[in-house]
Amino acid sequence: MLLQERKIELKSPREIEIMRRAGHLVGEILQQVAAEARPGMSTLDLDALAERLTLKAGAKPAFKNYRGYRHTICASVNDQVVHGVPSRAALQAGDIIGIDFGVILEGFYGDSAITLPVGEISDEARRLLEAGKEALERGIAQAAPDKRLGDIGAAVQTFVEDLGYSVVREMVGHGIGRALHEEPQVPNYGRPDTGARLRPGMVLAIEPMINVGGSEIETLDDGWTVVTEDGSLSAHFEHTVAITEHGPEVLTRL
Repeated sequence: MLLQERKIELKSPREIEIMRRAGHLVGEILQQVAAEARPGMSTLDLDALAERLTLKAGAKPAFKNYRGYRHTICASVNDQVVHGVPSRAALQAGDIIGIDFGVILEGFYGDSAITLPVGEISDEARRLLEAGKEALERGIAQAAPDKRLGDIGAAVQTFVEDLGYSVVREMVGHGIGRALHEEPQVPNYGRPDTGARLRPGMVLAIEPMINVGGSEIETLDDGWTVVTEDGSLSAHFEHTVAITEHGPEVLTRL
């Protein structure tokens, strides 16, 4: 059903069960792809692996052919924030790589992202990854009935900025269900107790994108890859989260 004033779709228990299966599959495949992100491996190889595993499981890649995108994963390296296009370039020791991945299963979407080290990385990069993971958990903790969207963004923003990092403001999380991107938008910044009230049946893709440097971003000439304007490192973490009467349920967590 719809909350008409904001057109936010509430999922039924049956629909959330399908999304739970889709989310579990996303988590399983993302874990397998992440395990192959090592020096010498290309992001195009990771993309091919993700597609093989998705099709073998009887699902469809969520991103392939979406608005003309031609790949199964987004692979964003170092200063690439999101939407990095897989290529034949080999990953190097010391890189960090964000892998964003989703599937369509029985008509419903699941979506998740992780940023991980390639071999040994710098202390600066490791601290950024730890901050990104914790920022996501802080946001998820606010995805409870009678909280508001602003509570999610405020929790992420406060934590990130207290560490001296910045949150990307031009890219946000989103509702998810029968479409990859549904209402509402889920910013990673905001003020507590503002925005739409959260209700059981909402399903959100919560996805902090945080930078070592400034929050400003730009898009490369390929029309997809978003990078930090100042060349600083960026990290992206995401889970698909259902809001239940008992609090948040992370559908993409294994």
